[in-house]
Amino acid sequence: MSERELLITAVKAADDKRAEDIMVLNMKGISLIADYFVICHGNSDKQVQAIAREIREKAEEQGYNLKRMEGFDEARWVLIDIGDVVVHVFHKEERSYYNLERLWGDAPIENVQSELN
Repeated sequence: MSERELLITAVKAADDKRAEDIMVLNMKGISLIADYFVICHGNSDKQVQAIAREIREKAEEQGYNLKRMEGFDEARWVLIDIGDVVVHVFHKEERSYYNLERLWGDAPIENVQSELN
């Protein structure tokens, strides 16, 4: 499976659990950490955990090994490292506080909305 397919798997899993404001930053040439950052949020601790769990499960079903998941128990900012794709699942308040979109403002936004329909 290509990195693009992994990206779409993660985005669809987040969307399936009603993650809000899903944004994908293309980090190629900007960060050595990953090729894509997926940023989204949930409105409660339970929803944040459900989004993170769904992303992990769908990635593993596709044969990807999760490298790391941090912040799951606190459910304020869950970081899911799947290699070429790193997913940031925020609680709504934390997302506006950390504002990763502004921090990585030089990263182009990847259009994945057509993949969700």
